[in-house]
Amino acid sequence: MRMQRRAFALAVAGLGARVAEAAMPAAAASAASAPPAPPAAVEAAPRRPAAAVAGRERVRVFATTDRPLVQALLEDFERRHPLLWVDYHELGSAELFERVQAAGDAGAEGPDVVWSSAMDLQIKLVNDGHAARHVSVHAARLPRWAVWKHEAYGTGPEPVGMVVRSELAPPAGLPRTHAALAALLAAQGARLRGRIVTYDIARAGLGYLLAAQDLIANPRHWELVQALGRAAAAQHAESRSMLEQVAAGRALLAYNVLGSYAEPFVRRHPGLAMVYFEDYTLVATRVAFVARRAPNAAGGRLWLDHLLSVPGQQALARHGGLHPIRADAAEAGGSGPAGSPPGLLPGPRPTAALRPITLGPGLLAHLDQSKRAAILRRWAAAFAAA
Repeated sequence: MRMQRRAFALAVAGLGARVAEAAMPAAAASAASAPPAPPAAVEAAPRRPAAAVAGRERVRVFATTDRPLVQALLEDFERRHPLLWVDYHELGSAELFERVQAAGDAGAEGPDVVWSSAMDLQIKLVNDGHAARHVSVHAARLPRWAVWKHEAYGTGPEPVGMVVRSELAPPAGLPRTHAALAALLAAQGARLRGRIVTYDIARAGLGYLLAAQDLIANPRHWELVQALGRAAAAQHAESRSMLEQVAAGRALLAYNVLGSYAEPFVRRHPGLAMVYFEDYTLVATRVAFVARRAPNAAGGRLWLDHLLSVPGQQALARHGGLHPIRADAAEAGGSGPAGSPPGLLPGPRPTAALRPITLGPGLLAHLDQSKRAAILRRWAAAFAAA
C-alpha cells in the first residue's frame, strides 16, 4: 500500500527525469487515496526592511506563489546562506509580468529572481530579453521539458483538475473526462446554474494559459466553455477565492485548479474531493529565472539553485504541498505531505493521461495579440449568452 501511495507522486516527478512513466498503463501506476493528516500550518512572515538585516545582502524575489507555501524554503535558504536574506514579493501573475517588463524596459532596479505560474508570460519575458543565462548545477537532473535555453526553469509539476462538493453527485457519477463534464452541465443546467466557478481568463494569467492549452489538447473544448457559460459559471482572478466558494457551499465545482493549492485545501475540508480528468490532465509548472538586470545576480543564482536542489524541492513538498520536479527528491521522501495527495475519489489515478506543458516558444503562440483577442472574444461571448 505504501508503494502504491507513492506511485502517483513518482509518476508526476517522473515527468522530470523519467517522462516515460506518465505513459504507464493506469493499472500499473494506480495509487490509493487514503487522506493523510494535513501539514502543520505555516504562518506568513512579514517582509523585513533592509535595516533589520544590516550586514546581509538582499536577494529580491518576485513570485506568484503564496508565501505560506514557501516560508520553509526561504528560511532554509537563509540558514544555508547567512550573508543573504530574501526580500519576497508575492504578486498576481499579470502584475508581476507588467512590473518586470516595465523595470527592464526602463533600466530601473527590479528583482533578482522572477518566479511565476504563468508559464507563457514567463517565456515571453525570457524571449524579450529579461532573463539572464544561468546554467544551474542542477540542470542535468531536471526533465528536458522543464528547461529552456538555461534561462527558464520549471520548478515542480502541478496537475490541473477540479474540486467538487460531495452533493454534486455520488463518486461513480462524477465526470471523469472533459466531455462528461460538459454533458453534466448540460443535463443539470438548472440545478448547477450559478454554482460553478472557474478562472476569468482575461484577468488571470494562469487561467488564460490553461484555457489555451485546453484548446490545444481538446478540439471540442469550446463546447465545454459554452456549457460553463450556460451554467452562468462565476469567473475569478485567482484560485483561492474559487476554493473558498466551494468550501462555503456557494459553488459545487471549481474547474481548472492547480492540485498544489487544491489538494491541501481539500484535506482541510471534509466533503470536498479533488478530481483529475482521465482523458487528459494538464501538468503546469511554475517557472523561475534570474533577471538580466538583477541587482544581486550572484545571490539570485544561489536562490534559484537552492529552489532546484533536493533540499529546496523537499522543503516545498513537505511544507508547501508542491510536487518535486526532480525524481530523486521524490524518491528521497519529498513527494509532498506524507502519503498520497488527498481527496481523490476511489480508483486509480490517471497517470497515463498526464500532459505536461512544455517550456519553449510554443507557449508564445496564444500570446499573439490577434489570437489572444479572438480567444477572449469567443470566451466572453459564451458567457454573455447565458
